[in-house]
Amino acid sequence: MGEEIEVIHSWSAPRSLSTSLMYSFAQRNDIEVLDEPLYANFLRVTGADRPYKEELRSKMDNDGNKVVKEVIFGAGVKKYRYCKHIAKQRVPGLTNELMKRGKHFILIRNPLDILPSFDKVVPPSFVELGLAELVSIYSELSELGKPPPVIDAADIQENPEAALRGLCEDLDIPFQDSMLRWEAGPKSFDGIWAPWWYKSVHKSTGFAPAKKYPTPFPTSLYDLLEQSLPFYNMLKRHTRRSSYILNSTLPHPSLPVPANEKLLAWVGDEIVPRETAKVSVFDSVVQGGDAVWEGLRVYSGKLFKLEEHLDRLFDSAKALAFSNVPTREEVKEAIFKTLLTNGMFDNAHIRLTLTRGKKVTSGMSPAFNRYGCTLIVLAEWKPPVYDNEKGITLVTATTRRNSPNNLDSKIHHNNLLNNILAKIEGNNAGADDAVMLDKDGYVSETNATNIFLVKKGRVVTPHADYCLPGITRATVMELVLKENLVLEERRISLSEFHTADEVWTTGTMGELSPVVKIDGRIIGDGRVGPVTQRLQNAYKKLAEESGVSIPIYQKS
Repeated sequence: MGEEIEVIHSWSAPRSLSTSLMYSFAQRNDIEVLDEPLYANFLRVTGADRPYKEELRSKMDNDGNKVVKEVIFGAGVKKYRYCKHIAKQRVPGLTNELMKRGKHFILIRNPLDILPSFDKVVPPSFVELGLAELVSIYSELSELGKPPPVIDAADIQENPEAALRGLCEDLDIPFQDSMLRWEAGPKSFDGIWAPWWYKSVHKSTGFAPAKKYPTPFPTSLYDLLEQSLPFYNMLKRHTRRSSYILNSTLPHPSLPVPANEKLLAWVGDEIVPRETAKVSVFDSVVQGGDAVWEGLRVYSGKLFKLEEHLDRLFDSAKALAFSNVPTREEVKEAIFKTLLTNGMFDNAHIRLTLTRGKKVTSGMSPAFNRYGCTLIVLAEWKPPVYDNEKGITLVTATTRRNSPNNLDSKIHHNNLLNNILAKIEGNNAGADDAVMLDKDGYVSETNATNIFLVKKGRVVTPHADYCLPGITRATVMELVLKENLVLEERRISLSEFHTADEVWTTGTMGELSPVVKIDGRIIGDGRVGPVTQRLQNAYKKLAEESGVSIPIYQKS
């Protein structure tokens, strides 16, 4: 007499190695398998046409709830029962017990690999593929408090043993070596439809690796691929690849501010989640760094120096001869909507980017840009990135700042390799940032900020000939004068910074950051100087009192 056994539900789309996985589990000595027990009920409810429809309905029970109760959860003689389900067969009217009981997992496969072979029996369609139903199954199980493991067919093909060990671990069942191989040919538990669908798997004796090179993808299926991929990608983010693939890619990194994991960004003309915030491979920012950008900071429901940043953004776009540029009001609306949607009203930073836009074909020429500009508003929870209390250290980079002969720094462009090369030198030296010199050896700025020094009470900063005329820089220069300090703007040699009484850097990302060491030389007494502190306080007060208010924001 049979006993109650534990059911393992496998949910997948067609052509996803689901039959091979069923054969794999069937090799275990503690399991029995069922091949799509809800198929007849699916045909009854949907009226879907299949070449074996009449035979199937005459030999399988058509009552789905009866199948759930008596077949899927019926008594058995083994410890486990493995049920291979195709997601679309979970049709309305089935009892909730199907989802509430047993162990569930989801098997996915890239539609790019599924679709070319799909129409051998059934014409492919979004409904037949069933990826949306797979997402629904994942969501429903998650709401029940038991999010199912998700395994990708590509991972099984890459390393069957590692993938199966990981799946068994997720299902809390022991792995058995027998799962890695089976005898060729039909199986007694195959469904009636096996002659139409299982010819290739009947020739197999284990999981074969994926083909190294794919066959051409049919252009007739392109629209269906576009419809399906977002659902596949949504599920793929939940695979636990690094936990069971022995030659895995890098582990998922932690974020500096964990709250940014679920931020929403503006891309083009819409707000999208972090993981889908992407631009086209044809976009100019990808093709050649052809874009302009601004950094803005949010203080107490207000955007500091918004108008000044927008002035520079549009000046930069004009200098680069962008066409079809969004209006100032459109950019503002995108910024406000992004902040409001994220609930970001303080201690937030915005990376505002305007690219030349998408091209009709790859290439350098702006003549290929016929779609208009792409606007990106990336808002993050981000405190100042430097230690503004204890100070930072700098080293001098060998990489020189761009000359106006080559690329004018007054254009706030995205082609930042010059700065990145200097930053690499700073990283390699263990410094916070790197000082960059101009072509004649005078100090220009750092790789990311403008720079100031104090000597005998006089505040000095380099001319903005080779450096970006920063908005924070201009603000601080105004504050220097308001504080009745002497301000000089001139060429400054590196040794003047080495021997300065105080040094600080300025930028939206870091505000006013004291510098306590440059190239191993201690600046002043190695602590934040009095002029620096004075200007930090003045800047903080100005930021709190001024700025453009975010619409409908009310300070609590």
